[in-house]
Amino acid sequence: MKNNFVKYIFIAFVAVLIIFAVYKISKEENKNNEAQDKQETAQEVKTATDLRLAIVNFDTINPIISNNSNVQDISKLVFEPLINMQQDYKLEQCLATEWSRSGDTSYVIKLREGVKWQDGSNFTSRDVQFTIDILKNISSVYSYNVQHVVRMDIIDDYAIKITLDEKDPYFEYKLTFPILSNNFYLEQDFLNTEKNNIPMGTGMYKIVSNEGGVILLKKNQNWWNTSNKNAKIEEIKINLYPSMGDAYNAFKMGNLDMLSTQNEDLENYIGTIGYNKAEYKGREYDFLAMNCDNFILADKNVRKAINYSIDKENIIATVYGGKYYGVDFPLDFGMWLYNSESSSSGYNPDQAKQLLIDSGWEYEKGYWKKKEDYKTIKLELTLTVDAENAQRVQAAEIIKYNLQEIGIQVNIYKVSNSAYKKILENKNYEILIAGTNVGLTADLTTYLGENNISNFKNEEISKIMNDIQNIKDENTLKEKYKKIIEIYKEECPYKSLYINKKILIYSSNLRGDIAPNSYNIFYNVENWYREI
Repeated sequence: MKNNFVKYIFIAFVAVLIIFAVYKISKEENKNNEAQDKQETAQEVKTATDLRLAIVNFDTINPIISNNSNVQDISKLVFEPLINMQQDYKLEQCLATEWSRSGDTSYVIKLREGVKWQDGSNFTSRDVQFTIDILKNISSVYSYNVQHVVRMDIIDDYAIKITLDEKDPYFEYKLTFPILSNNFYLEQDFLNTEKNNIPMGTGMYKIVSNEGGVILLKKNQNWWNTSNKNAKIEEIKINLYPSMGDAYNAFKMGNLDMLSTQNEDLENYIGTIGYNKAEYKGREYDFLAMNCDNFILADKNVRKAINYSIDKENIIATVYGGKYYGVDFPLDFGMWLYNSESSSSGYNPDQAKQLLIDSGWEYEKGYWKKKEDYKTIKLELTLTVDAENAQRVQAAEIIKYNLQEIGIQVNIYKVSNSAYKKILENKNYEILIAGTNVGLTADLTTYLGENNISNFKNEEISKIMNDIQNIKDENTLKEKYKKIIEIYKEECPYKSLYINKKILIYSSNLRGDIAPNSYNIFYNVENWYREI
């Protein structure tokens, strides 16, 4: 009995030893695995502290003078405006903290205190006055923004009053030009000074060198906005290239991290793999204007029928290779005040025919006809197009085909560019294919205001457009614009067609929230980083 007890004790002891040994081995293996995982993770997230960009056909890094779109994009990193635009084109404070109208033609702007230029000097209202004076006296891409400024009164170092020569309820949208330092350019020939090689801003990064085909930016430690304190990108190297082909080659070879382009045949240059791209709406907006003073087009059902009859997606695919976005309203470029769910009618030929029937038109022997004052009227219209714009001519042919498919007869009137401009100015057309670079504002005056290009008149819209000039509450503004869109959809004075597509290509190693728009391609840059 005693021997059995000893035997059991021995077996239990051996079992405990085995369990302990297994535990120790397992613990050591877990430690080794954890150490290996940490090492691998550290290797996986190893990052570079620089970002590599490009400028093609470089002229000058001074954004006030430059006509280069790459320079204008990159300038957002170095220079700041009075008022900025968010990703949905909503205005936000920047160098200005408040802006208000003090009458129909004057604005009072309060400036941010404590802002330093990149040499440590103070930003003041004299810098704003200097910049506007320069813009009014040279030819700049921003001169349009201040063309109606006739007077500037400095109230104090951080307040300025700006007076216009006419009422402009959307003037704050024009205060988005970069501000330059008055003292930096003191007694300098602004257009010819060597200081334009390394101009000074108030932004997140500063220019530290410009030589040998490379412009170097470094993080601005004096920046008033603390969001760059933890930014991973310490410096930005901007390489200058003589052609877009050279820039594409540099991107393919891994020497660039990102590149902005509108090239419809991008894949032919850089292929389809090894990179990411962010596509966004540009500013080249095409539409049909229908002259509402015309006897036939005065009938909104005819305008709506035309709207329903046009297959714009076919035009985008056939003429533009799918490189455009179909849009339904002049603000359909990402503007926060436009609700895409309230868009205008889509392609529906059957609905188009029914609208004509509802309006008293009869289809007979290939024509729509209607009797008015004992006279028979045929539904036949002239479509005017600029003969020098080959793509719009192609689009006109498709529109003609679409309309004739439902029985609306169309004659295409191809005219020279100079004749086209006169026809547009005098509104001497029935239907016209038009295009414009949309301003990144909420202003609908061109399309719906007094003396608009379609001669469209609507008392309710006129009242709303007058009301919104004095509304600041965002929810109220959205409701007002929603109503405008509803009326636009019902009345159809225009047929919105499409807007160009812009592309930001970037390396598959570039991380962060990359969400560009037509105002700024560097939103959230403080969160970007590059893996190596």
